[in-house]
Amino acid sequence: MRAIWKGAVSFGLVSIAVKLYSATEEKDIRFHQVHREDGGRIRYKRTCSVCGEEVTYDDIAKGYDIGGGEMVILTDEDFAELPLSTSHAIDVLEFVPADQVDPILYNKAYFMEPEGAATKPYVLLRDALTDTDRVAIVKVALRQREQLATLRVREGVLLLNTMLWPDEIRKPDFGFLDEDIQVRPPELAMAGSLIDSMAGEFEPTDYTDNYREALQEVIEAKVEGREVVQPEEVEEAPAAAVDLMAALRASVERAKAARGEGSGEPTPITSARSAKKSATTADAGKEGAKATKSAAAKKTPAKKAQPAKKAPAKKTAAAAKSAEPAKKTTAKKATPAKKTARKSA
Repeated sequence: MRAIWKGAVSFGLVSIAVKLYSATEEKDIRFHQVHREDGGRIRYKRTCSVCGEEVTYDDIAKGYDIGGGEMVILTDEDFAELPLSTSHAIDVLEFVPADQVDPILYNKAYFMEPEGAATKPYVLLRDALTDTDRVAIVKVALRQREQLATLRVREGVLLLNTMLWPDEIRKPDFGFLDEDIQVRPPELAMAGSLIDSMAGEFEPTDYTDNYREALQEVIEAKVEGREVVQPEEVEEAPAAAVDLMAALRASVERAKAARGEGSGEPTPITSARSAKKSATTADAGKEGAKATKSAAAKKTPAKKAQPAKKAPAKKTAAAAKSAEPAKKTTAKKATPAKKTARKSA
């Protein structure tokens, strides 16, 4: 970065030498005006409306129209003699709470870097502003103009925010401000529900300049000689609803559906999550079925083999036991028969 201004911050008897750097930059895609037929650049000549001659930059001065065709001409010497006491200094006027400065007053931001041996007082001012949670109201002259500004801390660096003067802020003058419009409590409650359903934490990196990206794509396609893929059409905003409560209720349901809540239609994100969950569940089911089938296949032969081996042994033992009583019974019956025969003889 290149410093655009050098000076000193002074508060009380303390002076801090600093350099200013632009803290922001515009990312707009810039075009040149060209001749449609051959692409030649369009040039403009600075000519005088009185004599018709072309005028160089050295012969151009600033003029103030006082009306009636009269013009007051101011030269560089006139601007140099203006009483700008803050031409090379940033004078701290007071320290105020940050929330007392209306953001509409902010204009342009500059990073502030300490120069030379000013690092310690720079850090002292930075830490003091952080501890007290205040910002410094200052005056500074940039580009031959005195401006109101604030000094505050951002990411460990002092940031100078130039501000608009109070008389540069326009007053809103609209007819509806004088109308007596009554908002019913149910409508206010439903609007609050809509705000709650869309609440979140602001992350600047979550947002992109879609128009600039699309325009860059068109330029790159032209350079590469390919066709531009037309983006999907954006859904048109619905017309103003007659029933405010119905519109609020539908908006709440839509916001909940976008976050995967409620009974609204699934969004691409929730659909993707559901599909992923279903696929995971299906895979787990398949793996479980395979494991069960494998285990069953291993256990089935063992169960069939055991009964086949043990069955003959049990039958043989039972047969042996049943045979023994039969022999004993025969022997016991034979003995009385012999005795009877002997007696009859």
